[in-house]
Amino acid sequence: MKDKNLPLDYDSRTLEELIDDANQIIKSLEEKDDLDNSVESYQELLKLNNLIEKKFQKNFRFISEKTNKKIKEIIKRK
Repeated sequence: MKDKNLPLDYDSRTLEELIDDANQIIKSLEEKDDLDNSVESYQELLKLNNLIEKKFQKNFRFISEKTNKKIKEIIKRK
């Protein structure tokens, strides 16, 4: 799944907003009786999941780097 197939506004959204969008798609799929016509919704959900995972990893790396810098600063003070 390529991220470029997603609408452009997904790039500017926060992780929480993307998760909310995914939850809304899941809720709408759960309410449908005939899931045969829901292929597009499933595909969008898979793409959103991929984007959420990438944003999560990016945030995780940022937090890890920031934490490591703070630890190094603390160690230098001693």
